[in-house]
Amino acid sequence: MKKIALMAASLALLASCGIAKTIDDAKFGLRGDLNNDDVKSRNIEWKQAAAGESKLIERSFENAPPMISHDISDFGEITKDNNACLSCHLPDVAAALNATPVPKTHLIKMENQKDLGGALSQERFNCTQCHAPQADAKPLVKNNFKADFRTADGKKKSNLIDILNQGAN
Repeated sequence: MKKIALMAASLALLASCGIAKTIDDAKFGLRGDLNNDDVKSRNIEWKQAAAGESKLIERSFENAPPMISHDISDFGEITKDNNACLSCHLPDVAAALNATPVPKTHLIKMENQKDLGGALSQERFNCTQCHAPQADAKPLVKNNFKADFRTADGKKKSNLIDILNQGAN
């Protein structure tokens, strides 16, 4: 009797899966309709401050990649051989230009922590892979996240090089 009841329940479950309401692939995402040619990007006003004139944007969480606080629209494509960011952000010139210097984590081989003598690690040449320009845009969804910084200056500075191996044995 138990076997018959189990089989009946299994069949009912399988049948309900076959008639369950599905979500159309075109309705996924925050915009709603991804396959509609009439969908336009929201009008976003990017920060237009020139490098050196912009205000530092606080980090969202401890060791978050800092946001780009200035206009980069004229920088061109970032490649291994052409990176306009480095002309101001390499440590040997950053202080003189009052720019945020590239952190030590970008100047070492991460696998073995070998110092590259001030040269940028080739794994880190694409700055906009982690660092994004800041825009004046309202969030698409509510965010209640509250960051917990271990140090007072954590909103402005990374301590990743110091804590990189914490918890590793």
